[in-house]
Amino acid sequence: MTLDAGGTNFVYSAIQGNLEIVPPVIRAAQTESLDFCLQTIIEGFEQVIQSLKEKPAAISFAFPGPADYSQGIIGNCPNLACFQGGIPLGSILEEKFGLPVFINNDGDLFVYGEAIGGLLPNINRMIADEGSGKLYQNLLGITLGTGFGAGLVVGHRLHRGDNSAAAEIWAMRHPFDPAIFLEEGASIRAVCRMYAESAGIRVEESPAPEEIFKIAKGVKEGNQKAAIQTFSSLGQVIGCALANIVSVVDGLVVIGGGLSGAHELFMPSLISEMNRPLYTIHNNCRIPSVLRAFNLNDPDQLTMFVRREIKKIPIPGSTKHIIYHPGKQIGVGISAMGTSRAVGIGAYTFALDFLDKNS
Repeated sequence: MTLDAGGTNFVYSAIQGNLEIVPPVIRAAQTESLDFCLQTIIEGFEQVIQSLKEKPAAISFAFPGPADYSQGIIGNCPNLACFQGGIPLGSILEEKFGLPVFINNDGDLFVYGEAIGGLLPNINRMIADEGSGKLYQNLLGITLGTGFGAGLVVGHRLHRGDNSAAAEIWAMRHPFDPAIFLEEGASIRAVCRMYAESAGIRVEESPAPEEIFKIAKGVKEGNQKAAIQTFSSLGQVIGCALANIVSVVDGLVVIGGGLSGAHELFMPSLISEMNRPLYTIHNNCRIPSVLRAFNLNDPDQLTMFVRREIKKIPIPGSTKHIIYHPGKQIGVGISAMGTSRAVGIGAYTFALDFLDKNS
């Protein structure tokens, strides 16, 4: 059984063979009362069990941090305020259901699912079909919604870090205001705030991001210029952060979460920011980005990405040659499988990996 526990909704499911075998169960997230929240979590799993034909092997799910995920202990959780001081959620559920329980960060399980059955294998398949031979092993996943989550797969393995804190990019400094953290520029509340500032209204008067998207598209009344600028600014903030992160990770990027539905409005500025050249201090010399980013949701850019330049270099004193890829490139794409499904597959595979090793 799986759960994608966000700040807005709890989405439950059951996975077998990387396929959902029950319709998702969705419950509104409870953030104030710990007892009420725990009751909601338990009742959601009980509802899934009632739909199953056999007893589940484990519970594996995503939950926001900070947490000691290996011990199943949730710390002071800003998105679910009722979890404070260290709550042994894993142990509570193990006692209740008599099953092994695995908890991870939602960004971790999202990227793991995408690495197993989503963007990473899909892009590698396209590249292989073109005969390029340059396949990818690393994937950074980010989720845009109530918060700004992330996860990292390196060499097809989930990278969790020594403190269960790998890829906590929400806490990076905001690129255009170092006094605040990055999530303040890349989340639902950030979109509402940026629209309010651009439209000259109070934040309390700002419509929800879905409505701002409709305003930007011209299908709903409102300040269209402010709406378009809002998503452009969102892309710029994310793109600047990703430009720094991929310089370390050097892999593909997949984006999920509720705000990813507005990708057609923020992806152009995101890619432009990632590819923005740098300059030296003294002689103003223009330095291109080491990695060129491509929008994998743009058909033309996707084609250029998978049909990358290949050179055959002759080996002196031999009749042989070697393949050379002169361009260093990465791709940024939107989740096609959906965030909750990717989290479910990631949670399922993570639990199976552990159970197999200890069987």
